[in-house]
Order: sequence, then structure tokens, then C-alpha cells
Amino acid sequence: MEINTKIDAATSVAQQPEEESSFNFGTILKMVILNWQWFVLSIFVCLCLAFLYLRYKSPVYEVTAKILVKDDESNARRGASQMLSNMVDFGFISNSNGIDNEVEILLSRQLAKDAIKDLKLYVEYKTEGRIKNRLCYAQQPINVSIDPSYLEQIDQDVKNFGTEQSAKPLVFTLSKTADGYYIEGEAYMPTDNNIEDSEDDIQPFFATFRNLPAVVHTPVCTLTFTKNIGRNLVDLDERNIVVRIIPPSLLAGAYIKNMTVEPTSKTTSIALITLEDKDAQRAEDFLNQLAISYNRQANADKNEIALKTEEFINGRLEKIDKELGSTENALENYKKRNKLTELQLDASQTLQQTTQYSTRLAEAESQIELLDYLREYVDDPDNKYQIIPSNVGLQDQSSTQLINQYNENVLDRNRMLRTASEIAPQVQTMTATLDQLQQSIKIALLQARKSADIQKQSIRGQYSKYQNKVASAPEQEKILTQIGREQEVKSGLYLMLLEKREENSISLAATADKGKMIDDPQYEGKVSPKGMIVLLLALVLGVGIPLGILYLIEFMKYKVEGHDDVQKLTKLPIVADIPVASENAKTAAGIVVHENQNDQIDEIFRSLRTNIQFMLTGDQNVILFTSSTSGEGKTFNAANLAVSFALLGKKVILAGLDIRKPALGRLFATSDRVKGISKLLTLNKVTEDDIAKQIMPSGVNNNLDLMLAGVTPPNPTELLARDSLKQSIDILRKKYDYVILDAAPVGLVTDTLQIGKLADVTVYVCRADYTPKSNFGIVNQMAEEEKLPNICILINGIDMSKKKNEYAYGYGRYGKYGRYGHYGKYGSYGKYGHYGHYGSYGHYGSYGNYSSSHYGKKDDNSIKK
Repeated sequence: MEINTKIDAATSVAQQPEEESSFNFGTILKMVILNWQWFVLSIFVCLCLAFLYLRYKSPVYEVTAKILVKDDESNARRGASQMLSNMVDFGFISNSNGIDNEVEILLSRQLAKDAIKDLKLYVEYKTEGRIKNRLCYAQQPINVSIDPSYLEQIDQDVKNFGTEQSAKPLVFTLSKTADGYYIEGEAYMPTDNNIEDSEDDIQPFFATFRNLPAVVHTPVCTLTFTKNIGRNLVDLDERNIVVRIIPPSLLAGAYIKNMTVEPTSKTTSIALITLEDKDAQRAEDFLNQLAISYNRQANADKNEIALKTEEFINGRLEKIDKELGSTENALENYKKRNKLTELQLDASQTLQQTTQYSTRLAEAESQIELLDYLREYVDDPDNKYQIIPSNVGLQDQSSTQLINQYNENVLDRNRMLRTASEIAPQVQTMTATLDQLQQSIKIALLQARKSADIQKQSIRGQYSKYQNKVASAPEQEKILTQIGREQEVKSGLYLMLLEKREENSISLAATADKGKMIDDPQYEGKVSPKGMIVLLLALVLGVGIPLGILYLIEFMKYKVEGHDDVQKLTKLPIVADIPVASENAKTAAGIVVHENQNDQIDEIFRSLRTNIQFMLTGDQNVILFTSSTSGEGKTFNAANLAVSFALLGKKVILAGLDIRKPALGRLFATSDRVKGISKLLTLNKVTEDDIAKQIMPSGVNNNLDLMLAGVTPPNPTELLARDSLKQSIDILRKKYDYVILDAAPVGLVTDTLQIGKLADVTVYVCRADYTPKSNFGIVNQMAEEEKLPNICILINGIDMSKKKNEYAYGYGRYGKYGRYGHYGKYGSYGKYGHYGHYGSYGHYGSYGNYSSSHYGKKDDNSIKK
């Protein structure tokens, strides 16, 4: 009972298949060992490709530089507010807004384009090679220059179409001949607006020249050739030079893509620039020139106000100079006409007061005129969002402050437009601010004009009061005074503008660079390709490609191939793995188990016999053989197991219960289709005499009898459901030591389910490279629902000639059993006595999940006779 309980528990566990991981190290190891030639070939090919890749792949280098971005306005604000400065120092806030803007400027396409044009990087030189051309920066023997109009044209093509192909860059080959130099290339000349190529659009060209410098006219542009002065120049006698003209805008985009700019920390204004390029020296030159272009652009921004102011002052000086000249001419003509030389006023004090108020009146009129000039400039639509002249002597502080604030916002807006469009939210916000400031400036200038008018009227009243006191002066003196006053006003304004122009010139000359290169470009090493990483990746691919292909092939197989596949599909015990028997081992009846032989197939069936005995407990002795479909070998294995039991001296009967398609007779080479169990099934009560009439000897062993299927009935399912089947099996149980039933496939008909109620052990036969994996769903379901008793699995038809099966099974599992020899120690089978002498059958007693160690030793007396 205890053993029976253990078997039931194990079977219950076996009926609950668990999902196993698809990754199995043993499976992978088996794949590698069985297909090592493919792995070696794959690794060899991948490593060769990796070496070729490293040989011909252009390396990419990394160069870095540091630029200090000066921010005088930020420093002034920090100096004005000590609390704000302390917060910056302690890290509560950061001054990263300014540096963030400068980072975007350094990454702008226009700035990179300026640096490319300064260095002429748009002309690329490569030396011709057998497999690929190699870049030669600053080593070309001849420099090529191109006219600016062609550069603008291809830049415009890139802007319109957005691709290098649309720009059709000029490419030609430069070589040296005995008479001089020779160039040959193709020019793209589109005949219409269609960017698609046609044969008429491509025109080849060639030219020769003897000496340098030389000018060559191509169909699209003019090329200028000059001699390069440098070291380690390429020898044109040995290699030709391929020259390629790249659109600067396209090249600028490539440099921006390979360049990063970031602050070194949140509390500094130092920018770290990193550039990746195929030539380290070219990268260093580009970063140096980028800093120069950045300072040039920043200085142009800072000098924009001064330049606008200088332009305004020069225009006013020219106009005032003309007005002052006309006033002096009028005074000269009046004195000549009236013959006047020098006049003195009788009342010197009155004249002094008159002169004082006259001066103040002149200043008031100068302010009014200056306000009118500024209002006229601001109201002009052409000057919208332009710099308003400042520092021109305007006394109204409110207007001056608004104008300065307006100019600062104009500069900020212009800088934003370099990296953003006018519809960007930041630009629109700044534009709205400028509109508000412009409106405020108009209002301030209008108020200042009204205030100046009031002040002028007040001064004019005082001036008129003192002027009336000299009413007795001659008319000439009055006129001369008016002319003199006008002359004084013009002279004062002229002198003031001259002074302002000098101050503006000083500020223009004292402009300092905004960016300072504090760390020159440094070579940081090669970025790609990384030799070790490429070789490691090639090694991984060399192993992974065949492994993946083999694993995919293995994954796509839908038939079981051996023990491992069945273990993954079910948790039911596997009692034996039956190889394909050799033709020499088979008899005429298809029996491969023979007496007193120690072949591989004999030992396997002995192992199967032992495992089946371990699964039988008490008086159990009925063994049922079935499968999912026909052709899986259930009859063959049932017959050979029956012979194996008969060789032990046990009385065994093999009954063919596949009455639909009987095959037992063909296996034992008998044509008797009269006797059989189908006659017994028609009886209402079966006796021993009835059974004895249907039994026939096997002809293989005296201890083995056969009960064939007999005549094929028209209603096999109904016959097998009759009580006569149970009566027959019960009589056979008592008469024979082992009753082996060869039933129909369980996956096709329900006959086997009727027979399974009477069996003690069910042997489900599957065939390697034949049984679909999906059929195990039926077996697992039947085990779970307990429709068949005590199910175990037998794998049939394993082809040991296949390399994978030799590896998986081999003679290590089913060897020649040299330890047992020819059973000389035990003598013949008749001298075995009982199974206790054989023990756990050595290495083979532990087949499937049922081993001798699990159930203990079991001798022949413990098995029901």
C-alpha cells in the first residue's frame, strides 16, 4: 500500500505539467558540440569581417576645448545685489540662463558656417586608394579655391531641397602628368526645376594646366589652383587627389551634429566644447576658428548700438554744418549790405540778461529740435525694431532710459533670430515687449516735447521782457542779435555732436572679446571604431549567428526528437528510449529481444521491463499499450516487452485489442483471422474454456501466448463496452503472470478509454521524428482527468545513426555493459532466481521518474505471479 501511495502521488504530480524555461544550457552545449564546424566557420568569417572593417573604416577622433563666456551685465547685477551674489555662491540659484543662451549660439548653424568658410573646409581632399579614398587634410599639394557665387548657389539648393543630392556637389580628380596637371570630373547643370537627374543635366569636363597658380573655368564655376606650403604633402606622382566641393550649409549641419557644448558646472560660465571628426587636426582648427567667429559675431552685436549712433550723429553733423554755413553767410551779407562792423549796446546789463536768456532759449530750442528728430526717427516704419540712437545729448532722463532699454531688447531679439524663427514663443514675447517700449518711447518723447515747449515759452517771456528794454536800439542791432542767436544755437549743437561722436568712437574701439579660449583644443583619443569592442562583437556574432539559426530551426520543429523534447512536454515518467533496431537483430516475426544475448536493444527492453515492474504493485499485472496515432510502434514494443517478460520464465499473454486495424498477427507472421478476442466480446458470459479456444502460441517463446483481434466487427466500440471484456481480462489476470494489451491509438478513437478501466499501467508510445509535439496535450489532459491509469511514456524509433542522438544517448547510456559481460556471473536467465540479484539494474534501473532508489529493491516474489 505504501508503494502504491507513492506511485499515485508521483503520477498526480506528473499529471500537472509545468512550463519550463526555453533556455537550457545543456541543449545549447549540445548544439555547439554537434555543430562545432559551423561555429568555427562563423567565428572565422566574423573575425575576418571585423579585421576588414577595422582596416578600412575611417577612424573618428575626439577633440575638446574650453571657452570662458564673459557676462559683464550679470557681474554688474551681482555686484549691485550682495544678497543675490550670496545665493549664487551657495548654489540656491544659478546663473545658467546666460550661458545656456551662449551654448545655443555656439551650436548655431550660421556660426559653424562662418568658421567653415574661413577655413575653406567646404573643399575636401582625398587620396585615391584601391578600395577606398582616404582623407588628407592640410596635406594636399595643391589648394583649390572656388568663386563665392557657386557656393551661394549650392547653399541655396540645399536650403530649397534639404539634401546633398539636390545640391549636386562638384567632384573631380586631380592628377599630375608629364606636361603639368590634369583634372577630370562631371558638372551638374539642371535644365529645369526638377531635381531628378537626367543624362542632359550631367556634363563631363576636363582641363590641363602647366604651372601654378592656375585658373580653370568649368561649366558651373571657376576654380583657382595654388600651391600648398606645408609639411608631409601628398606626392601627386604616386597618388591622385579627389576634390569634392561640399555645400557649407550641409557641412555646417554635419559639424553641429557631431559637436556638443555644455557648461562645466551650474555656477560658472565656462563652456566645454566636444567635437568628433575624422581628422584630429581639422577638428582642432575648427574649434579655434569657431571661437574667433563667435567673438567676431558677439563684437558685432555689442557694436551695433555704437554704429547706429555714429551713423545718426554723422547725419546730423552734416545737416547742421549746412545750416550753420547759411547762417554765417546771412550775417556776412547783412553786414555788407548795411555797412556794419561792430556794435555795442548802451545798456550792458540789459544786454547781459538778454544774452543769458537767449542762451537758455537756444538750449530749449535745441532740445525741442532734438526731440523732433528722435520722434521722426521712431515714427519712421523703416526703423521698426531697429536701434534708436542714444547718448546724443537728450536731457529727458525718462526718454533716455526707455531708449536704452529698447536698444537692449532689440539686441536680444536679433540674437534669438539667429537660432529661432519670428514665430517662436520667445521671439514673439520679445517682439511684444519692443512694441510696448516703442509706444512708451513715443509717449515719453511727446511729454518731453510738451515740457520743452512750456520751458521755452517761459524763457521766451523773460527774454522778451529784457528785449523790450533795448527797443530803442537800432533795427540793425536787433537783426544782428537774431542772426547771432541762431548762429550760437547751431554752433552749440554742432560742438555737442562732435563731442558725442568722439565718445562713441572711443567705446567702439574699446570693445573686448566676449569669449576667451582658456583651454586650447586638446586631442582626447579615438572614439570609433574601438578595436577590442569590434572584435568582441564579431566573436559574439560568430557564436550567436549559428546558435540563433540552430535554435530557430530547433524551435520550429513540431515533432519530438528524443528524451529531452518529451521531458519538456510532459511530467509523466519516461520508462524507456527505444532505438531503431538493426535488421540483424530482428527475427522473421519482428522480435528483437532474444534469449541469452546482450545486445543494446536487449538491454533496453530489459530496462523497460524493470521500470514497468516497479510501476506495478500488489497483484497488478495488466499492462496497456496505446499511442496518439497509428505507426508509432505500440504493437512492436508491446510484443518485445512480452517476450522480455517470457524470458524471465513468466506466463505472459499478448492480447490484440485494436480490433479496428489489427497488426499483432502481421508482427508474429500469422494469418489466423478466425480466432480472437472479438468472438469473446459477443458472448454474454465468458468462461475459461471460451478463452482457451481463442488463445494461440506465439511461436517465439513457450511462455508467451497470443490472443489476436480476430474478425473485424462492424461495431467495435459497442463490443469493447460490453461486460464480456472485463470478464475476459479478469480470467487472464488469474491465469497469466502478465497480461499485455495492444489497444488502438487513443487520439483517434475512444476504444482505448473503455479498455483503460481494466488496466493497471498505461504505456503511451510516441515515436521520434514522427509524433507531433501537440499530441502530448492529449496525454497530459488524460493524465490530469485520470481517464487512463498510471500513465508512463515510451519513446520509440530513436535513430542512433544521427549525430545528435549519438551525443544524447551513445554507448555511455546503452553501452555494451562490459560490467555484466555475457552474464557469465549470473548464468542463464533460468538461474536468475529473482530480481533482487540484479538489484536496481545498474545504470538502467532508474529509467524515467521511477528508479530503484525511489521504490526500493523489488524481487521476483514481490510481483504477482
